[in-house]
Amino acid sequence: MPDAEPRRLYIETYGCQMNAYDSERMAESLAPLGFAAAGSPQEADLVLVNTCHIREKATEKLYSELGRLRQIKQERQRQGRPPLRIGVTGCVAQAEGEELLARAKGVDLLVGPQDYHRLGDMTRRLLDAGDTEAAEPLVAMDLPAQEKFRALPPRSLTRPSAARTSAFLSIQEGCDKFCTFCVVPYTRGKEFSRPVADIEAEARRLAAAGAREIILLGQNVNAYHGAGPDGREWRLGRLLQRLAENADIQRLRYTTSHPRDMDEELILAHRDNEKLMPYLHLPVQSGSDTVLKAMNRGHSAVDYVRLIERIRAARPDIALSSDFIVGFPGESEADFQATLDLVAEVGYARAYSFAYSPRPGTPAASADKAIPAEEKRHRLARLQALLRRQQLAFNAACEGRNMPVLLERHGRFAGQLMGRSPWFQPVYMRADAGWLGRIADIAIRKAGENSLEGAPLAARPA
Repeated sequence: MPDAEPRRLYIETYGCQMNAYDSERMAESLAPLGFAAAGSPQEADLVLVNTCHIREKATEKLYSELGRLRQIKQERQRQGRPPLRIGVTGCVAQAEGEELLARAKGVDLLVGPQDYHRLGDMTRRLLDAGDTEAAEPLVAMDLPAQEKFRALPPRSLTRPSAARTSAFLSIQEGCDKFCTFCVVPYTRGKEFSRPVADIEAEARRLAAAGAREIILLGQNVNAYHGAGPDGREWRLGRLLQRLAENADIQRLRYTTSHPRDMDEELILAHRDNEKLMPYLHLPVQSGSDTVLKAMNRGHSAVDYVRLIERIRAARPDIALSSDFIVGFPGESEADFQATLDLVAEVGYARAYSFAYSPRPGTPAASADKAIPAEEKRHRLARLQALLRRQQLAFNAACEGRNMPVLLERHGRFAGQLMGRSPWFQPVYMRADAGWLGRIADIAIRKAGENSLEGAPLAARPA
């Protein structure tokens, strides 16, 4: 008797690296039920939309996507084909569950970001129902991160998601900072750090599957305070040193950080840990003390600049990235100019900037003194122009240099590979696939705004 056709799973992921990691883990948890990857929603038996609630556009994009998926679902019903099941996971599911179910008909599963370990059982219940439509969607909306990490299966060594040259590893979830613009404390819960032993074990499995670079993830990753094997609390700097002892791991990175948790041990790790790459994403959001106080950031602009000076003293070649919000309620032109001044003083290799949009349930959402949309757009354009100039200047300074590049994947064109420099820039070169997974010394011939181009300095080793 021929084997049964595998069930097909399609995951649409919005948002940050944490969501990308969560999507991989969801796919792994559904593999025992016979789910393999589908190339499109039309080919899938189950579609999961893994959502982000940080920006308003991401939320509206979700509702648009659910409308499209509902049409696919209805067309399959008309054709008498097996039903398409639709699930919504992630932060929008957590924050807007009732509204989502009211606005988007046809959703079968609603799973918050701390309940992915329940996804397999919930999906099994849908499968047991056969072609029968559930009277009500299945919903899981708890917030205990400890249960999720304990219940998720070990990382698979055979799934493509776990066999990448550069792999994500979640070490921390949630946030206790309560910035007034941010939904993370309400959608991801309180800060929780995984034990060092669990992280080490997952890193070993990823390295055994071919990962040469590990990117540690957390909503507030440098707030990490997990239980160490010695029974004491370990911070991120010590964890990075322990992971660096694994000979198969050649590079380490981490994201996203908060300035208040950048302790001396972590700063010195950038000086002393040779495997920790010279790239740091350290969001500041604004250069105005008035706005920073309204955001409840817990630091001043001077605090941030002095912190950058300490980091650069420890690692002079470090490349910096940041997040910025313009048009926060009450932001004056002088406040915005203070942000431009901070950017000019610090100098960034890359950055992410957005016009403020209120997130329901956050304190800033009900604040007065809203900035007109046109003024927010104007300020954002000015800030992004400055950030683009800095990014282009940083990349241009790489022309003519030789640098080690970890080759991760094929590029867009035949015979082209893409890797990352130590400073996280995409680097493209013409080479055969035998270079994949290797660190090659690359001569940089050309710099663009977003990437570099180069050629290997030596033939590929046999």
